[in-house]
Amino acid sequence: MAYKDLRDFIARLEKEGELRRINLPLSPMLEITEVADRTVKLGGPALLIEQPTGYDIPVLINAFGSERRMAMALGVERVEEIAERFESLIKIKPPESWIGKMRMLPQLANLASVFPKKVKTAPCQEVVHLGEDASLDRLPILKCWPDDGGRFITLPMVFTSDPETGTRNVGMYRMQVFDSRTTGMHWHAHKVGARHYAAYERLGRRMEAAAVLGGDPVVMYSATAPLPEDFDEMVFAGFIRSEPVEMVKCVTVDVEVPAQAEIVIEGYLDPGERRIEGPFGDHTGYYSLPDEYPVFHVTAITHRNKPIYPATIVGKPPMEDCFIAKATERIFLPVLRMQIPELVDMNLPIEGVFHNLAVVSIRKRYPGHARKVMHAIWGLGQMSFTKFIIVVDENVNVQDMSEVLWRLGNNVDPKRDIEIVEGPVDVLNHASPAQNYGSKMGIDATKKLPEEGMPREWPPDIVMHPEVKAKIDMLWKELGIG
Repeated sequence: MAYKDLRDFIARLEKEGELRRINLPLSPMLEITEVADRTVKLGGPALLIEQPTGYDIPVLINAFGSERRMAMALGVERVEEIAERFESLIKIKPPESWIGKMRMLPQLANLASVFPKKVKTAPCQEVVHLGEDASLDRLPILKCWPDDGGRFITLPMVFTSDPETGTRNVGMYRMQVFDSRTTGMHWHAHKVGARHYAAYERLGRRMEAAAVLGGDPVVMYSATAPLPEDFDEMVFAGFIRSEPVEMVKCVTVDVEVPAQAEIVIEGYLDPGERRIEGPFGDHTGYYSLPDEYPVFHVTAITHRNKPIYPATIVGKPPMEDCFIAKATERIFLPVLRMQIPELVDMNLPIEGVFHNLAVVSIRKRYPGHARKVMHAIWGLGQMSFTKFIIVVDENVNVQDMSEVLWRLGNNVDPKRDIEIVEGPVDVLNHASPAQNYGSKMGIDATKKLPEEGMPREWPPDIVMHPEVKAKIDMLWKELGIG
């Protein structure tokens, strides 16, 4: 099912017992963070803070903070359903017969619904603030952690476009509030938004942009998805929701934004302008340090009548963003398999905070196969930042870290089975000697072949006879063990 907007999703959360309304006043300065942090670590519900101190705009937080809510946000019972749709799309082959072509028509009709649809009027422009009236002070923007450099917009979908091709990009980049009309724009060097800005700088031109808050949760998720460069996130959102995303042109800038959004902050970035942004309590569980980033100038703020302000916090896992990352792991597994066919499954443990650790299982066929897979992963987009890759055999359940660690301890000879390489690392990797560049480790925890320097016989796993297991399965209730 596709949600019309954020309110539609909130109503579903409340109906399913996944939302708690908080009527006590809570300050956006640290207090909302403390409540949200305790809630997510307890496995608690989404929170609608109805009385943020000093504001009349409610704050929604922890909306994606569980596997169930993440699936609900994407309109499915299981996130894997989207992966299965992806896989069936990837495997489509051109039909050879007339009958085959006719049978493909429903699939092609469904694909036609993924492209954005332009509209002239939109709920996100029911109220328009221009000039001095377009003040960020109207919004209950959070200061998340004590040593943060200020208040941060933490869940914005930032819309930009390539100055030469006009290709749209949507990314989720935090925005530190400098004053009522300016913010930082924290996009890392590897991000498409940063590439667009660099292109405008080369041309000596001002870059228009818009930061969008709220809307269909599928649209919000799409801004975080690791899509190929120049692939429109709004097309991806249309694919997931099986309905086009309605888009409307902004009031003061030449940017289109989702019509059903709650709040839109319109503005521009001048070439060459930088300000110190940070520190910020980041998803690694550490503060990211201050650095220079471009400056976003607000030209207008538009919003719905009685808008809702969506926010998130990041920090020591588990956090809300961990569940977004796990959904991404499941959804994009078929895409990885298309490029690495021997890949069986993958686990990005939440403690690895996206880029620190990946466990993959493979169908091993030849000597050095595990190392081939490591390097293939390091050559794939954002997977290139993965600091540790553990490769295991196809019979290992990578989602069971107890089994993974058992295999790691038993199957690895450190001198022989560890591969260390150098290359790009995540900007937030504070352990590397240089920013954006450091070392990465691959660990081959597969069964070793003689050609891989294993002269001794490899021992078999301890496995019970299937007949005995089946018999005890039948007797288990009678045994009364529990």
